Amino acid sequence: MNLKPLKGQHHVSSITANAKKNYEFYTKTLGLRLVKKSINQDDTSVYHLFYADERGNPGTDLTFFEIPHAGNTYKGTNSISLTSLRVKSDEALTYWKKRFEESGVEHDEISHRTGRAALGFRDFEGQRLMLVSDENNTGVAGGKPWDKSPVPVEYGVVGLGPVNLTVARGELTAKVLTEVLGYREKGTFPAYEKGQPDIRVFETGEGGTGAELHLEERNDLPQERPGRGSVHHVAFRVEDEEELRKWVDWITQTRLPNSGFVERYYFRSLYFREPNGILFELATDGPGFETDEDFDSLGENLSLPPYFEAQRESIESRLKPLDTKE
Repeated sequence: MNLKPLKGQHHVSSITANAKKNYEFYTKTLGLRLVKKSINQDDTSVYHLFYADERGNPGTDLTFFEIPHAGNTYKGTNSISLTSLRVKSDEALTYWKKRFEESGVEHDEISHRTGRAALGFRDFEGQRLMLVSDENNTGVAGGKPWDKSPVPVEYGVVGLGPVNLTVARGELTAKVLTEVLGYREKGTFPAYEKGQPDIRVFETGEGGTGAELHLEERNDLPQERPGRGSVHHVAFRVEDEEELRKWVDWITQTRLPNSGFVERYYFRSLYFREPNGILFELATDGPGFETDEDFDSLGENLSLPPYFEAQRESIESRLKPLDTKE
């Protein structure tokens, strides 16, 4: 199968129990742009929110499914245990540490993780996040922060960084990454916690901060029970629909159970679980979020895929406004 390498992270999708507070945190505290306000296509009574750089470029997108009655997350193995966000410089981390202190955001001290300056923090639901510096980064390019953000452009988030996978059986996931998805094992780095196995780093495409996965094997933890503040899945970039259809054939040949081709309107997708149960998605770079809104008004109105448009009045009546100005 003649497949092009995956291009790095496409998006990370997580769970929130409170869309309004989620909107406030990710736009007003983190300074991301709400580039699309849509619905969970599997439950149209709740939101699916997309935060990203100025226009939702692939690789910059953090999305949230609203599940109002989601319980607590009980952290553990076989999970996407950390999502990192890229900033341009080490100096930006100093800005963010001060901003978190002033905003009352739970955070760690600035440290070095897998060779990069980093600042861990949590959102109001305990979502595990980390800012990582691109100061010495080479590889896949980041995006461009929105110039109307409350965060100065020079300190703004430019995209998704490494995603951490915590699993009980590391070799099984590593085999899928290298033999199925075409990742290269870049090396190992000291564990996040003393006494734990090293972190194995895998990269794809051009490599760099936006194209790495960090694999952590933990046999001392129970399996994670997801809830609000947990990650639902991670998606990786595929160039276009033609390439995605090749991936559908390839994943099927490997006998990994999968969704087949899925139309998500803003991109096309394929979903499957690796052997430890983590949900992976392959997603196309386009058509993108300007399919149904122009650049200046991205995220301002409820966007529905055409196949839900006939239900708009009913859907809108069940959704609560995100912003008091609405």
